[in-house]
Amino acid sequence: MNEFEANNLEILRLLDLWVPRLLALSEEELSARTNSPGRTAQKIIGHMVDSAANNTQRIIWLQLEKSPLLFPDYAQRGNNDRFIAAQNYRDEDAGNLIRLFQYANLHLVHVIRNVDPSKLDNEWIDALGERVSLRVMILDYLRHFELHLREIEELIPTES
Repeated sequence: MNEFEANNLEILRLLDLWVPRLLALSEEELSARTNSPGRTAQKIIGHMVDSAANNTQRIIWLQLEKSPLLFPDYAQRGNNDRFIAAQNYRDEDAGNLIRLFQYANLHLVHVIRNVDPSKLDNEWIDALGERVSLRVMILDYLRHFELHLREIEELIPTES
């Protein structure tokens, strides 16, 4: 088992748990409440799609280009909310968005499972000027994934 497989298995387990739960909710339930940054569950799901897509691209580029890599950092300085707005996740079909969330993360796990181990120390420079290695970025993804699932948990109706 490689050093990321425990994280991969947890992401897959969480997808198996959450996708049916999210698909069972109405569009109204996914968009009725907002958290303190003003995001609904549906917008958070959209952000998680963006995160999977951006991390997939970053993982690939970190294996192909010289280190340190200069790659746009969508998550810093409010860019993640601009991504959410530009894609209008609020009006996206919820079922399609949830499936995109599922498949984007399934693909991300596949990409992680195929990372060249010799590239794990390659770094990218984030918007704050910090260097982040490919290894650290991959290991941190599960924390980020779980953080946003907890945010969704707080916004959606509890099961009775």
